[in-house]
Amino acid sequence: MARKSKSDMSELYLEENKDQIYENALAEIQSFELPLGTTLRSVYDDQPNAHQRFMEKLDACIRNHDREIEKMCNFHHQGFVDAITELLKVRADAEKLKVQVTDTNRRLQDAGKEVIAQTEEIIRCRIQQQNITTVVEKLQLCLPVLEMYSKLKEQMNVKRYYSALKTMEQLENLYLPRVSQYRFCQIMIENLPKLREEIKEISMSDLKDFLESIRKHSDKIGETAMKQAQQQKTFSTTLQKQNNVNYGRNMHLGKSRIWESKNEITLKRTFEEEDEHEEEVLTAQDLVDFSPVYRCLHIYSVLGDGEIFENYYRKQRRKQARLVLQPQSSMHETVEGYRRYFSQIVGFFVVEDHILHVTQGLVTRTYTDELWNMALSKIIAVLRTHSSYCSDPDLVLELKNLIVVFADTLQGYGFPVNRLFDLLFEIRDQYNETLLKKWSGLFRDIFEADNYSPIPVANEEEYKIVISKFPFQDPELDKQCFPKKLPMSQSVPQIYIQVKEFIYASLKFSESLHRSSTEIDDMLRKSTNLLLTRTLSSCLQNLIKKPHIGLTELVQIIINTTHLEQACKYLEDFITNITSISQVTVHTARLYGLSTFKDARHGAEGEIYTKLNQKIDEFIQIADYNWTMSESDGRASGYLMDLINFLRSTFQVFTHLPGKVAQTACMSACQHLSTSLMQMLLDTELKQISMGAIQQFNLDVIQCELFASSEPVPGFQGDTLQLAFIDLRQLLDLFMVWDWSTYLADYGQSTSKYLRVNPSTALTLLEKVHRGMKDTNKKNNIFAQFRKNDRDKQKLIEAVVKQLRSLANCMSQHT
Repeated sequence: MARKSKSDMSELYLEENKDQIYENALAEIQSFELPLGTTLRSVYDDQPNAHQRFMEKLDACIRNHDREIEKMCNFHHQGFVDAITELLKVRADAEKLKVQVTDTNRRLQDAGKEVIAQTEEIIRCRIQQQNITTVVEKLQLCLPVLEMYSKLKEQMNVKRYYSALKTMEQLENLYLPRVSQYRFCQIMIENLPKLREEIKEISMSDLKDFLESIRKHSDKIGETAMKQAQQQKTFSTTLQKQNNVNYGRNMHLGKSRIWESKNEITLKRTFEEEDEHEEEVLTAQDLVDFSPVYRCLHIYSVLGDGEIFENYYRKQRRKQARLVLQPQSSMHETVEGYRRYFSQIVGFFVVEDHILHVTQGLVTRTYTDELWNMALSKIIAVLRTHSSYCSDPDLVLELKNLIVVFADTLQGYGFPVNRLFDLLFEIRDQYNETLLKKWSGLFRDIFEADNYSPIPVANEEEYKIVISKFPFQDPELDKQCFPKKLPMSQSVPQIYIQVKEFIYASLKFSESLHRSSTEIDDMLRKSTNLLLTRTLSSCLQNLIKKPHIGLTELVQIIINTTHLEQACKYLEDFITNITSISQVTVHTARLYGLSTFKDARHGAEGEIYTKLNQKIDEFIQIADYNWTMSESDGRASGYLMDLINFLRSTFQVFTHLPGKVAQTACMSACQHLSTSLMQMLLDTELKQISMGAIQQFNLDVIQCELFASSEPVPGFQGDTLQLAFIDLRQLLDLFMVWDWSTYLADYGQSTSKYLRVNPSTALTLLEKVHRGMKDTNKKNNIFAQFRKNDRDKQKLIEAVVKQLRSLANCMSQHT
């Protein structure tokens, strides 16, 4: 029962649950919420008789609703009837009203047709007006863009590229973004990069043309800059001179007004001329149109490629610098070659200096200094090489002046030029060398044209002309009457004048070197010393050695050098007057003319001795002795008398020479004559000598001794000159008196009568005499007693020969 009741309860619960499900389904259906599939599926689940039961529930629900509707209709039925009655009453009025409304509507429609047409026209106009307003607004946005683009095209046409870039920048940043939706704007945007590239190409082309132009015209630019620097220097010098004059005016109060008026007029004219010159002549920078550089720099800077442009410009200018610094092979031949070379370099650096100061960052001071140092090294190397080819001092001087102007010009632009002035000192040495070569030729021409005779002066005017050229002073000569002769020859004043001309020429190079007077004085003295000690000395030595210069010419040369030596002090005074440096200054160099002319004199003196000896040898060579004669001629040989006469006349010419020179020449000649005569006796080719020949030779030596004792040159003391023949005299006396016993007994003693006779010399001559005596005895074979005497004499000779040979051997062993 319990189990049954429990199942009944379950069934009862299920029934109640199903009823609730159906109720919910009906509620959902009544709510008109679609779709109803889910609701219906919940009804039509797998329960048996679900459809029937649901339909029953549905019918019950419908009946309930019908009952409610019926109740409501019953409740409102009277009101409905009343409403129908009222509607039937107003039907007639409604019909009338409808007719009236229809008529009114028709009349309104007829009356509103024109209004409708006008209204439509107004609407159309309003739409057009709105469209126009819109177009105007859009055009107002587009017009500035078009105007700017038109402006851009115009700027491109007139080559205002920098402004065109600024216009492009405004277009891109300000105007085009406002109307970027239009197609023409897109075309513009696409064209702008092309225009930028076109501007870059055009500006670079202009820059290349500019670089090519300044490369071609750099010489004109440099020439103008050098002229202006030279004019400025001249003006400064003039102004300084005027200031010096004004200072001198203050020192001379008595003439102050006159000086003041003159100076003011002169200075005013100077300034007026300078002003006129400035108005007429353009500066070096004015000759160049730098606008392509500025334009290209600005364009590349705006485009953000400023560094690329700077690198390109510097690279191209470095290439041009190398081309400018490359000289022509024939530059050293003319001054125009050097002038063009310097002008090109100056023009190059004038442009670079202008670019440095006008632009910012295109070139820097470091860049220009580096470029200048490179150029300066190349310039110095080129000038060293090409100046070494210059053999004309005038060309070297012109080169120096050009270098000075070149250095002053570039120094005015701030470039250091100390190395150039150092180079000038090297070129100065070369200039001095060319001067020395030139003056060497002048000296040679003077010596060749000289007649080596004292200068004749017929009257006072001629005398003044000579002493105006050469500082000659001789009180004794001044006392003599005209006509008279000056001791030196014509070459002396000419040499003196040329030395002064050399000093002037050397001074020309020292000008404008920015050196002190002391340094200039030192340079002049050193160059003059070179002229005297090397050039003039060499010319004198070569002149002395020339074969056509005889004894008379040599004597005159000695006299000339004496006067030139005395004139050296006047040359020192001449240099002092030029440089205003006193000779007592510690660092002042002295002229070495004294040693130069002394050396020349010594050379001339030695040449005199040599030529005298040569002349004596010439006379000795024509001697023709008969070495086998039995008796002498009783008089001296003819060649010897001619020689003595020659020496006598020659020594008379020596009267103008210094005493020691004449005495030395005379002593040298006598010694050489004595030596030559001794060699004649001792000649190995001479095998035998007769006593008659000894006697004849003795007569010749006697004439030599007489000549020596006649004092051909004054100044010898006692028998000094005769001592030149003492060796011959003692040897000949030994043979003439045949005093061999005395010779052998006294040999080696200081009191010996034949102290100067050497045993070897005596032996040689005795053997020749012995052979001569043997030959004579063979020819004169007569009386027996004579033969016996001859035999005794020969035995004596043989004994003496043995003793002499013994003495000679002892001397040779001792030696």
